[in-house]
Amino acid sequence: MEFNFETKKNGEELDIILSGNLDANSATPLLEEMKKYIGEKISKITFHAAELNYIASAGLRVIIFTKQKIGYEADVFLKNPNEVVRSVVDMTGLDNFIQIIE
Repeated sequence: MEFNFETKKNGEELDIILSGNLDANSATPLLEEMKKYIGEKISKITFHAAELNYIASAGLRVIIFTKQKIGYEADVFLKNPNEVVRSVVDMTGLDNFIQIIE
């Protein structure tokens, strides 16, 4: 399934809406988009995953990059991941790094 994303910044909050499969091929455009926010004051980052079907290690790296380079002091959330995405996040320990919300 094709991967799509949309970013919305409202004040100090950044929302990233994800859909499709976030794999090695689709992670690069998302990473480039995230780089645009380096240096901006952002206190909350939410990855909306309700429409995300799958996430590979490259997608996880984008989330880690975002936390480390954009919002190391920000609260970072993964919202509404499906069972497949949630299991990958749990298995890799990323759930200790970001907050999962339903």
